[in-house]
Amino acid sequence: MSKQPQKDKNFVPSRRSFLQGGLTAAGGAAVAAIGGGAALAAGTPDPAITELKDWNQYSGPGVDAAPYGVPSPFESHVVRRDVPWLTADPISSINFTPLHELDGIITPNGLCFERHHSGVAEVDPAEHRLMINGLVDKPLVFTMQDLMRFPRENRVYFLECAANSGMEWRGAQLNGCQFTHGMLHNVMYTGVRLRTLLEEAGVKPAGKWILAEGADASGMGRSIPIEKALDDCLVAFKMNGEALRPEQGYPVRLCVPGWEGNMWVKWLRRIEVGDKPWQLREETSKYTDLMPDGRARRFTWAMDVKSVITNPSPQAPITQGRGHTIITGLAWSGHGKIKRVDVSIDGGRNWQHARIDGPSLSRSLHRFYYEFNWDGSPLYLQSRAIDEQGYVQPTKDALRAARGDNSIYHNNGIQTWYLKSNGEAENVEVS
Repeated sequence: MSKQPQKDKNFVPSRRSFLQGGLTAAGGAAVAAIGGGAALAAGTPDPAITELKDWNQYSGPGVDAAPYGVPSPFESHVVRRDVPWLTADPISSINFTPLHELDGIITPNGLCFERHHSGVAEVDPAEHRLMINGLVDKPLVFTMQDLMRFPRENRVYFLECAANSGMEWRGAQLNGCQFTHGMLHNVMYTGVRLRTLLEEAGVKPAGKWILAEGADASGMGRSIPIEKALDDCLVAFKMNGEALRPEQGYPVRLCVPGWEGNMWVKWLRRIEVGDKPWQLREETSKYTDLMPDGRARRFTWAMDVKSVITNPSPQAPITQGRGHTIITGLAWSGHGKIKRVDVSIDGGRNWQHARIDGPSLSRSLHRFYYEFNWDGSPLYLQSRAIDEQGYVQPTKDALRAARGDNSIYHNNGIQTWYLKSNGEAENVEVS
């Protein structure tokens, strides 16, 4: 696809000049003038102000109307969504976080994407046990009450499915940020360090790997090097302050910061210590990367540096017309913090530094913003993240040159949205 050069006048003026211009031009209607397309003329009656609404006149529901709380009915469109044709059935399937509807870095618990290999296990915490066995001095079995008595830690981590963006490997496929990059969420987990539990059991010198095994019907299991297990893995029972949701592994799951999501075993019931990996299905035929010569890369655990513009995007068009425009998105890396995010509005010909706002935490989502004056011309929007280890998010061409065309997993190539003059956005590829 051809690239279109952009004019320098698109780039944002200083905040001071922006505010002065808006206030001078529209007076009391300055806020409406920011959008440039929906401003009311000064003095025109606005029914939203002049007409009484129900909420102005009648009392609302009492304090116990929604004991757990629910979002506003006007936000009912903000939900996880699936792609029905993507999998053979909805049991071993996936749905997607609505990234384009969110801001900041924390994903609400009810919007964290789901990935199941045998549906959601409804586990009674009173009957759930976590066992540690294998090459340990003292095999142990913990109840949930036992786990709650160990020192707790709180950590914010992103969780990304290895297959996130996998459908885009050979080109633009799905027209939505939610459907292309939504196998991703970012949560504050509360739990016990796995190191603490392993030290309680006493790992024998020959113990070089652990097997994490889930209690669901699929018996999901993954081999993890002991170095990672002892470094930063967490056995979590809370997410964003509340108990894990059933679809996220209630009552307890494993957190493997920065590594692909299938290793974050849900409904965790057993940790076995061994001297070599277990060579399970998920690490031989699945979750491997097929290379150009036909061989498969295995044990590609870390999720590399990546970013995506969430707004505007195909499900989040610009509706206010030309003028002051905010581009926002997310960046993350399994290797640590994000050092910088660049944004391009001309398909990668020119790059500008975006502003990262909010906490910058290792192996967590970072929120970035880029503000400019849009003149209504078509744009090719891209973002490119660089992490603190110096890794740079690659173009899709660079990714294919290294990995070929047959892979699915670990697609961290630069995403392009084509912004049309009417504000709609489309998933395209400028590689």
